[in-house]
Amino acid sequence: MTDFHDLLVPKAVCSRLSVNSKKQLFQKLADMAAQAYGLSPDLVYERLMERERLGSTGFGGGIAIPHAKIEGLEKVHGLVLLLDPPMAFEAVDEAPVDIVFSLLSPVDSGAEHLKTLARVSRHLRSGQNATRIRGAGSDEALLALLAGAEARDAA
Repeated sequence: MTDFHDLLVPKAVCSRLSVNSKKQLFQKLADMAAQAYGLSPDLVYERLMERERLGSTGFGGGIAIPHAKIEGLEKVHGLVLLLDPPMAFEAVDEAPVDIVFSLLSPVDSGAEHLKTLARVSRHLRSGQNATRIRGAGSDEALLALLAGAEARDAA
């Protein structure tokens, strides 16, 4: 199983969230980014919205990977949410989304950003991995599934 300990910290995961819109979802992601990584929630929200206006980041199978480049970042950071209930997301298959794995990257991280998007996408495309993630009953369980022991030990 892929290990995302380099992308996630305990405050960057939420195992159950109910939202009614992308705006609410992106606001929650922005608030989590502020708590987990000390980023400006307004900046994160605006960058996520800007990217989403270019086209939906819902890639099918109930999964979305909203991503943005953020000024001042030194490395790629991740945020993971499980939505309950799933929400409409204008995904390519029109299925509602319940797994959200957001990526925030440095502005000049072209290749690293694309490699990380591909890494997350490959992991989430596996039905077995998605099923495990959906079964996480707590934030701690979700973090353990995605980030392994190193992130748990840092908590």
